[in-house]
Formats: sequence, C-alpha cells, structure tokens
Amino acid sequence: MSSVPEAPEPRWAVPPVGGWTADDLDTLPNLPPHTELIDGSLVFACPQTLFHSAAVSFFSGRLRSSAPPGLEVVGRFTIDIDRFNRPEPDVIVVDDEVIQDLDQTRLPAGSVRLAIEVVSPESRSRDRETKPVKYARVRIPNLWRVENHDGRALVYVFELEPATGAYTSTGIFHDRMKVSVPFEVDLDLTAITPRRRAADPR
Repeated sequence: MSSVPEAPEPRWAVPPVGGWTADDLDTLPNLPPHTELIDGSLVFACPQTLFHSAAVSFFSGRLRSSAPPGLEVVGRFTIDIDRFNRPEPDVIVVDDEVIQDLDQTRLPAGSVRLAIEVVSPESRSRDRETKPVKYARVRIPNLWRVENHDGRALVYVFELEPATGAYTSTGIFHDRMKVSVPFEVDLDLTAITPRRRAADPR
C-alpha cells in the first residue's frame, strides 16, 4: 500500500537567523495574500470582515475622488519602513512621483502623506500600538484609525507633532468627518455601514 507523500514545508515556515527582510516578501514563494513584515516576522492576514471591506472601499473611493494633483490613493499596498518592516496599511495617500509602473510591489514610507488602518479583532494591537510607532518614526504626517463601534464607523485622527516626533490626536469622528489635511475632505461616515432597509410591510 503506497503512502501519500507529505507536502513540503513552505520556505517561509522557518525564519532565517535575524528574521525575514523586506526584500524577502518579493521572493518567498506561495506567501498568502497581503502578508506583512513586522520586526522581521511575517504577519498573515485573517479573513476580511464586511466592515473592513466596506471601510477600505469607502476611504479609497472618496479620497481618490478628492485628492488634488500630485497625490495618489492606493489601497492595501506595502510600504518600506526599514529592512525588517514592510507593513501594509489599508489605504495610503502618496506623492504621485513615486508611482513608476504597474509592476511595483511597494512604495517608500517617506512618500506617504496619510496612512489609514481599519482595525480588525486580530489586528487591534498592531493597529493601535505597533504600527503608529513605526509610522511616526518615518514621519508619516497623518494617520487615521478606523474602528467598528457597535456597527458604526468611528475614526480616530492623528497628526505628527514635529517637536516630539509622536502622533497627537486631532479628533474623533462618528457620523461626519471634516478635515483639512492632507487635503480637504467632508465624509459621511454613515455610508460605510448603512442601516438595513426596513422590510416592506406589504
């Protein structure tokens, strides 16, 4: 009776001494989609919730339609922080000059004007604590954190304080979000999670 050979263990299952590097994300075979590199460790994305999908689509679309010349909006794309950190914000606004061709797999963190993180249960610690520290270190000037609060979107807005190099809160938005940086936007946040239509009584 022949036995079925076991599938070979993927190369990324065992990290090298010192951890993986940003370049490895482009060369390791069969990585799951939207894999990030945080402190030399691979971080795999969990299944996306409807809230996460709706929020990413909302901000990508609204910002893209409002962005002035010179800026581009990109969704779920990795950025180079340093050799051992290549996170993937859910939405970024970048200087358009760094977008060279459609074969790019990452963008320099120094080109990012705004990073948006939509919080999932498994990413809560990274989005609230780990990533903001790394984004501040490379001086990304604006950070928005989007959370699901009892079925409604809640957006925490932060700006980098030049003297301290840390983020400071500039607002918490529930139903309507109106800000002037990185450019002026006026957003109806209730559109992210619209109430279900009442059943037709007929």
